[in-house]
Amino acid sequence: MTSKTDNPPPYEDALHHPKYENYPHQPQHGFPLPAPPSYSPSPGMCPGPPGYWGHESGCPQAGMWAAPGFSPSGMPTTIPTLSAGVQSNQGVMEDFLSTQWESTSVRHTFIRKVYLILTAQLAVTFSVVAVFTFVDPVRLFVIRYPGIYWASFVVYFVVYCILVCCKEPRRRFPWNFVLLGVFTVALSYMSGTISSYYETKAVLLAMGITTLVCIAVTIFCFQTKVDFTSCGGLLCIASVVLMIIGIVTAIILSFHYIPWLHMLYAAIGAVVYTLFLVYNTQLLIGNRELAISPEEYIYGALSLYIDIVHIFLFILQVSGAATD
Repeated sequence: MTSKTDNPPPYEDALHHPKYENYPHQPQHGFPLPAPPSYSPSPGMCPGPPGYWGHESGCPQAGMWAAPGFSPSGMPTTIPTLSAGVQSNQGVMEDFLSTQWESTSVRHTFIRKVYLILTAQLAVTFSVVAVFTFVDPVRLFVIRYPGIYWASFVVYFVVYCILVCCKEPRRRFPWNFVLLGVFTVALSYMSGTISSYYETKAVLLAMGITTLVCIAVTIFCFQTKVDFTSCGGLLCIASVVLMIIGIVTAIILSFHYIPWLHMLYAAIGAVVYTLFLVYNTQLLIGNRELAISPEEYIYGALSLYIDIVHIFLFILQVSGAATD
């Protein structure tokens, strides 16, 4: 409790009576209390009445308000507003959109590369097939010497393993195009030797049906929302089943040829490789769960090319058995 006389004087008394200049006076017990810090007036800043707190000005020192977010003049340096947050979000959104645009542009360039390479491969393949189909001396030569077919099959298998298993050869220029060219010639020659055993009508019918299937699958893959890239396990099982059916069919047909059994196996093979074409096309597009890296344009073209050629060969077996 303090007495009434201990209360601080009014502002007018402190202003007009100098006796209160050094107020308050506190009793000295032991060591004297330190004097209050002196404040120098800031010129041009809100001068206070002289004599208050023993100084000629009532304004505090400019640096007394120095703190994070405040300037030495006592005003905050940065005032957070809603517009600042909006500008920050706009910057993040612009970065996100630019990244998406760059990714889409890279993917479109990758797709164009793949389809250009695929077009060149198919042009070579169907040209070779046409030679083996329409040129009778070549056709008869292949039928007379079947070892040429097996040699092309060995070259095709070896180059395919190199391109699939080894990433470095298919990434380095010009080795990637050299291996791809060798593989294309080998598979084209093998397709031509198989086509030479069928009639011209069956070969042309197989070409037409394969073209329609590829166009329909491409349009379907670009329009559908169904993700086939998550069905890799099912396609692997289907390929194993197809291999087993092929072995059994080959054993049965070696003893007695059954046209409908041959057609059934070929139809199943065409369906399985059509599903593989859907799967690899969606990997190429890149808007599904799985996607091919834009650097792997050789592998993308290789996958589509193998699927299309196998669809042609299976459809050729169906049309050939139907024409017989």
